[in-house]
Amino acid sequence: MKIKKLSLRSRIFIAMILLVLIASVLIAAVTIYQYNEEARDYHRERLERKEKAIRKSIDFTIQETTYPVTTENIPLIFKDAIFDIDAVHSLQINLYDLEGELLKSSKRTILRDSSDQCLSAEVLNALSNTAQHRYVIKQEENGETFQSSYSYITDGKFKNLAILNLPYLENDDFLNRELNEFLMRLGYAYLALILAAIVFAYFISKYITKSLKTISDKMNETRLEKRNKKIQVESTSEEIETLVNSYNSMIDELEASAVKLATSEREQAWREMAKQVAHEIKNPLTPMRLSVQSFQRKFDPNDENIHQKVQEYSNTLIQQIDTMSSIASAFSNFAKMPAQKSEQLDVVYVIKLALDIFNEDYISFEAEQNEIIAKFDRTQLIRVVTNLVKNSIQAMPEDSDNPRIKVKVFSVEDEVKITIDDNGCGISEETKSKIFEPKFTTKSSGMGLGLAMVKNIMETFNGSITFTSQEGEGTIFTLTFPKA
Repeated sequence: MKIKKLSLRSRIFIAMILLVLIASVLIAAVTIYQYNEEARDYHRERLERKEKAIRKSIDFTIQETTYPVTTENIPLIFKDAIFDIDAVHSLQINLYDLEGELLKSSKRTILRDSSDQCLSAEVLNALSNTAQHRYVIKQEENGETFQSSYSYITDGKFKNLAILNLPYLENDDFLNRELNEFLMRLGYAYLALILAAIVFAYFISKYITKSLKTISDKMNETRLEKRNKKIQVESTSEEIETLVNSYNSMIDELEASAVKLATSEREQAWREMAKQVAHEIKNPLTPMRLSVQSFQRKFDPNDENIHQKVQEYSNTLIQQIDTMSSIASAFSNFAKMPAQKSEQLDVVYVIKLALDIFNEDYISFEAEQNEIIAKFDRTQLIRVVTNLVKNSIQAMPEDSDNPRIKVKVFSVEDEVKITIDDNGCGISEETKSKIFEPKFTTKSSGMGLGLAMVKNIMETFNGSITFTSQEGEGTIFTLTFPKA
């Protein structure tokens, strides 16, 4: 799922939850880091305290001894005292000479940082070269962390006698228990916080996007051909109010533009209709005028064929008058909107009735069911089917060896479908977009109003007309309208 496809409400919801989760993770990380820092400080300070206390005990032992205070006598001076000091401070004590050789040890069972009996050159150099003459090594053995501090023991004149080594085991069990308990409490607290954040994020995102949803719904309902309602939103933010005001202003401008456009389209339609009517009426008037003028020049009452000539003249006038009458009827039928006379009828029966007027034997009819009931006007349905079948007949090439027109009726869910399939000359690509336009025709005769009238009828009864065509192979018209 891509972020760009998420709604604004989903983005706000996810952002708030992520914010809480990130905050909880950061606080947990900072807490763990802080505990680790405190543990390191605690062990460092505890080792320093123990070292300071042990050095005081060692200094006291040196002051009270009866042996000469020398490096060689260290084992004798601390023969028993080293164990007492170990017992008091609970820490192993190792004493080395200045060369790094082990002189005396309390030999506690706690593992020392090294099993060697002498100190390494690294420790000796670090101890002698530091300003405080103190060196601490930290290392891990068997999963446990040890610190070993090294420092000098001096006599009363501050002369170095030996090297004191204190191996210290860092026991973090108590601190770890404290940390685990704190993290557990923190986890419970953040779990409750996340649940509260989910509920809060749901309602706050719903509240924020409520106004935007209203605006979106209104925009989706906006249509040029109808009167659109303005948006009324109360108690909203300044940004949403600005957007609402812009939409309402757009609606006012849209309505004004729609009125102008409708007026312009009506005027243009009347102009085009007037041009077409004038053009079509002029066509039969010209031969009528020529016939009258010819009759005037050649009229001879004594002509023995006068009755035959009058008959021919009359037939010519009647033919042109019939042409003008058909022109007037075509325009009248196109201008007349089909009445909303919805009646329940058997579509299969009505189409059979419409096809009975055709004598062409290559017209076939097929029905998926014996009876399909729908709401339609019987006269208008016959008018639609006969018009389309007539167009298919006229689309047949004169030299066609196997002409075919197949009319089929079937139902798909709650809709009735009628297809008129022919293998005529088809429709070219350049004329497909104009096929339903009034006064457009590819024939040498006719007004070009048939398919426009069919489309008008279908849309009046909540239906539609579509077609697929391949030039030179044929055309399929499909009528679709709801069942009863």
